[in-house]
Amino acid sequence: MKFLLTVIVIILAAWLAMPWIKQHLPAEYNPFTPLSVTDPASFITRYKLRQLDGDPQACLAVMERARAAGLVTFSRPGKMAGNCPLDNPLRLQRFGAVTLSSSFLASCPMAVSSVMFVQRVKNGSGVPGMTSPLARIDHLGSYACRNIYHRAEGRLSEHATADAWDIAGFQLKNGQRISVLRHWQQPEEKAAWLHQAFQQSCDYFGNSLGPDYNAAHANHFHLGMRGFGLCR
Repeated sequence: MKFLLTVIVIILAAWLAMPWIKQHLPAEYNPFTPLSVTDPASFITRYKLRQLDGDPQACLAVMERARAAGLVTFSRPGKMAGNCPLDNPLRLQRFGAVTLSSSFLASCPMAVSSVMFVQRVKNGSGVPGMTSPLARIDHLGSYACRNIYHRAEGRLSEHATADAWDIAGFQLKNGQRISVLRHWQQPEEKAAWLHQAFQQSCDYFGNSLGPDYNAAHANHFHLGMRGFGLCR
């Protein structure tokens, strides 16, 4: 009985406080305001990202606002049929001034997480000698109609629903190239840059898998939407 009364009091207090929260909390920390791709990483941001999974219109609105701000360029190819159909994929072409080795398909929630990750990484790091802004991302693709690890049987990969993106390397504005395969361990400054970027991805994706996870990820970061905060 005491537990039930406590729950009722908490719910009542939250309901009474809602007008104050809506009016006074900064937008990026307010669970009632729409997500922006420039919001800082926080548990509120992660909550808002999760909410986009079941709200395609709200998700597309986030992407349209990001496009209007010049933070991303994308097209809408329309519904894709086949063994791994996609209802409303987006084709991402660039992230503002950050170019891509090629465009790639993404589900809308995947697209939002990708924009937020690039926003976090693009302005340089605090690693000595690696402070130049991000200029380009080299990747291995996203959408692929296949099972996990290319197995003949088993569950479909996140790639089959355009909910994963494999990043192989980066190029900075000053021309420095950073490869996941070659630089995860050395030289020290490039390894530090990669480890920092990988950790930053964990704030926006359900799972971030890198070279320390297993040999299959030795040459790329797998950034996917399944799960909640798996970062290895």
